[in-house]
Amino acid sequence: MIDFRSDTVTKPTQAMREFMVKAEVGDDVFNEDPTVNELQRRVARMLNKDAALFVTSGTQANQVSVQAHTQPGEEVICDYHAHVFNYEAGAAGMLAGVQLHPLLGHYGHPSLEQISEVVRPADDHYPRTRLICLENTHNRAGGTIFPLEEIKRISAFAKAKGLKMHLDGARLWNASIATGISLAEYAQYFDSVSLCFSKGLGAPLGSIITGTQEFIQRAHYYRKAYGGGTRQVGIVAAACLYALDHNITRLQEDHLHARMLAEALGGCVGFKLDKNAIQTNIIITEVTNSEFTADKVVQMLKEKGILALTVGNSKIRFVTHMDVDRAKIDQAIKIITSLFG
Repeated sequence: MIDFRSDTVTKPTQAMREFMVKAEVGDDVFNEDPTVNELQRRVARMLNKDAALFVTSGTQANQVSVQAHTQPGEEVICDYHAHVFNYEAGAAGMLAGVQLHPLLGHYGHPSLEQISEVVRPADDHYPRTRLICLENTHNRAGGTIFPLEEIKRISAFAKAKGLKMHLDGARLWNASIATGISLAEYAQYFDSVSLCFSKGLGAPLGSIITGTQEFIQRAHYYRKAYGGGTRQVGIVAAACLYALDHNITRLQEDHLHARMLAEALGGCVGFKLDKNAIQTNIIITEVTNSEFTADKVVQMLKEKGILALTVGNSKIRFVTHMDVDRAKIDQAIKIITSLFG
C-alpha cells in the first residue's frame, strides 16, 4: 500500500533502529539519561532557547505548554482549525482549566487585527487573555506556512500587552526547509515552541518543548503531573538525534512530491484544490463530483493500493513523507489519473 494518510505512519529505518540499540541510557526522572539530555541541549541550541524538555507527543507538548503559561479561568487565543482546538480531546479545558478563543484565520493563520480585536478588556466580567497559540505549518489548512512578518507583528503586540506566545511547531522543520528561515529565527518570537520528531523526521515517537529555564521547570512539573515522566527513554531520544542528523534536509523531497501529486490531482475530473496552499507536504483536495463522496473516493483508492484520509464530508488529505519515495509517487499518480483523469 502507498500510505498518504499522514507522515505519522513513517517507520524507523534500519539505521535508526541500530542507532537506538546503541544508545546510552539512564533514569530521566532523575535527569540522568545522557541521550535525552543531549537531545534537549541540542534542540535548545538549534532554537536559541535556554532549555528544552522531551515529551511523548505533540499533544502533550502543547498541553504542558498551555498549562505552564496560564492559570485556570484564563483565555487562550488560537485558530479555529488549530490542532490545539480540534485534536487534543478538549484537554486545555479539562487539564489546564482555560478557555480557548478560536479565530478563523486565512490559511489557518489569524492576523494581528483579528487577534487584537478579541483580547479581553480589564473587566472582571471577562476571562483574562493570557496566551496566543499559533501553528506552523498548519495541518488542517494543508501544511501552510505562517508568514514570518505577521508573526513579528503579533509578537510585538503580545509583548506590549503582556501576553505569552506559544508555537505549535510540530512541523516547523517543514516550514524552515521550505522557506530557508532558520528554526531560531522563527522561535525568537515565541515564549515556547514545540516540535515533533515522529512525523516528517521519521522517529517512532517523541516531541520537545523549548523556552526559558524557568518555563521549562514549570513544564517539567506538568509533564510529571500528566504521567509523562519516563525512565530509560534515551532509546527513543536516540532516534530523535538520528533524525536531526539525517532527516531534516530531505524534507524538501516530500515537498516536491506533494507538488507533483497536487498537480496530478488538479488535472483530474471531480477534484478541486487550492494550489497556493500546497506549500509543504500536505495536500487537501475537495471532491466536487456529485456522484462521489470523499469516503467513496478514499475507498476506491484503497482498492487500488492507495491510502488517504477524509477530512470532513467532502475533502481528502494526502501527506507525503519519507516512506513514499519517487517511484511510489509516480505509481500513485498513474493510479489516480487512471481512475479520475
